[in-house]
Amino acid sequence: MEGISHRMVKVNGIDMHIAEKGRGPVVLFLHGFPELWYTWRHQILALSSLGYHAVAPDLRGYGDTEAPASSSSYSCLHIVGDLIALIDYLGVEQVFLVAHDWGAIIGWYLCLFRPDRVKAYLCLSVPYMPRNPEMKPVEGMKLAFGEDYYICRFQEPGVIEEEISRAGTAEVLKKILTGRRPGPPRLPKENPFGIYPENPITLPSWLTEADLSFYATKYSQKGFTGGLNFYRALDLNWELTAPWTGAPLKVPVKFVVGELDMVYNTPGIKEFVSSGGFKHHVPLLEEIVVMEGAGHFINQEKSEEISNHIYDYISKY
Repeated sequence: MEGISHRMVKVNGIDMHIAEKGRGPVVLFLHGFPELWYTWRHQILALSSLGYHAVAPDLRGYGDTEAPASSSSYSCLHIVGDLIALIDYLGVEQVFLVAHDWGAIIGWYLCLFRPDRVKAYLCLSVPYMPRNPEMKPVEGMKLAFGEDYYICRFQEPGVIEEEISRAGTAEVLKKILTGRRPGPPRLPKENPFGIYPENPITLPSWLTEADLSFYATKYSQKGFTGGLNFYRALDLNWELTAPWTGAPLKVPVKFVVGELDMVYNTPGIKEFVSSGGFKHHVPLLEEIVVMEGAGHFINQEKSEEISNHIYDYISKY
């Protein structure tokens, strides 16, 4: 990948793999599920060429980074702890933060816990959702979307891993990465991923067979449990973050989402983003961009536009 270098660093008691390129102010990229540092390949090249030190870790449990066995080791405090240790390791006081999907959720926690370490945050796909003190998140999701809602189906250790194994790692990754169906994803017991051999998926122009092979190889080696443990720690995060109930975010933010993003099309999210609820909880929210025709994996699908959004935003600071 054109001069992207790789190293292992010791952070917060685990070995973390990072991909990096360039010199200058640090831009820290956080990936989501089911992705890796590789999701940021285009942005690493673009931002490093513009005078920044682009750094993209495999988060705890993913890729070449260590994966503790217990889901209780994947709380927001653990993950943010990894990132603070990484920022310290890089020898900087602050970073520009860019994050997507689960990375975006971790990004919100980083801004909430340690706003002193983030200059500005460009968030993709997942807006800040304030903690509901009345109900644990998984219970709320079951009530709203039913037992087959994907996050509910991810909760029991080993079950979804076995279903992925039966369907095939590469086929499941292809289905998730290319999915365009808006609204809350559900995984029924029968054929949960909707894979039909008689209707093979054609890869879009932004995702090559080589890209898919990179992901599939890493997940075949590592498995999905590390990434799924982020979901399995959701209720634990709810318990641990009680002291921050109602706390405002004190970091400048730009939010970019695809109009076809399944998160954005989850009932209630569009209204929250556009009605002022989002801005109320994130008072330094500077801009909201909804990209027409774009889906969830926006940093890959619209890689050049996203790189431009990042540069246009962080170059102001």
